[in-house]
Amino acid sequence: MGDTKILPGSRHRSPLKRPIWIILMVSFVSLFLVCAYIYPPNSDVACYVFSSRGCKVLTDWLPPPKRELTDEEIISRVVVRDILDTPPVESKNPKIAFMFLTPGSLPFEKLWDMFFRGNEGRFSVYIHASKEKPVHVSPYFLNREIHSSPVTWGAFSMVDAERRLLAYALKDPDNQHFVLLSDSCIPLHNFDYVYNYLMHANMSFIDCFVDPGPHGNGRYSTRMLPEVEEKDFRKGAQWFTMRRQHALLVMADSLYYSRFRDYCRPFADGKNCIADEHYLPTFFNLVDPGGIANWSVTRVDWSERKWHPKSYRAQDVTEIAFSLNLWNGHMKLEVIFNGNFGQYSFSC
Repeated sequence: MGDTKILPGSRHRSPLKRPIWIILMVSFVSLFLVCAYIYPPNSDVACYVFSSRGCKVLTDWLPPPKRELTDEEIISRVVVRDILDTPPVESKNPKIAFMFLTPGSLPFEKLWDMFFRGNEGRFSVYIHASKEKPVHVSPYFLNREIHSSPVTWGAFSMVDAERRLLAYALKDPDNQHFVLLSDSCIPLHNFDYVYNYLMHANMSFIDCFVDPGPHGNGRYSTRMLPEVEEKDFRKGAQWFTMRRQHALLVMADSLYYSRFRDYCRPFADGKNCIADEHYLPTFFNLVDPGGIANWSVTRVDWSERKWHPKSYRAQDVTEIAFSLNLWNGHMKLEVIFNGNFGQYSFSC
């Protein structure tokens, strides 16, 4: 017994002390970040205490706060919603409004006369002549001029002329689809093809895409904020066809119209913003992106990469085949370009 060693019993360990100071520090930092996010510091000095990048260090990884809509935005959204939710007005005699934006006379008026012939009652013609009164050779164009104002290329007056044409065309309740054309445009198919194609399409054919280059988003002005953000800025060809509901939306818009009128104009902010290439694409991207095709049914050749599209001259005539067909006693015109232009109805 004397040699027996008594093993020590299990030691009683005191409970571990919780790192209270770490918990307090984490809580303090979390509270500070939340407060800084909700009430961001107004001075640059306060921002740079925490980062050389300034206040962005706190917002780079946090979700952006939800912006409160302006009064104009609320009004605009109510009007847009009501117009889009209103069933289209049914017409017993639906027509297409062909709206010509031209400086004067139409050099292809005889061609359009052949296109329209035999389809009376299914179309309307409107002419915005910005420089001189046109001289007509077709009865379909007589007395179809609307009140016009001078139009300058690249200026906002182009948008005003488009809206003016739409306003006059909307006065006729039978006009259900609206086509913008220039004096250099010609039809690529006969009237029946164009009529059925547009009337049966439940959308508007408005070109709309993102152009990150200097002639796209490079034209954007931050003075359009908060209503128009750069991520929503779009570009597209001027030529469009649109259904009646969308034409009414364009007439009802004052919010985005005023932003483009004031800040998307030649040499605004040192840039040359071509409003007719940006207003409608951006507008419909914001109010009804699912209602447009994002492409135009008018073919324009920009392959020369100039300010104006390629002009077809006498040597190009061999590229066009004219076909006159007798159908139900009426002459029908079809113009076919050599190439795959199936999605196009017109060429300018």
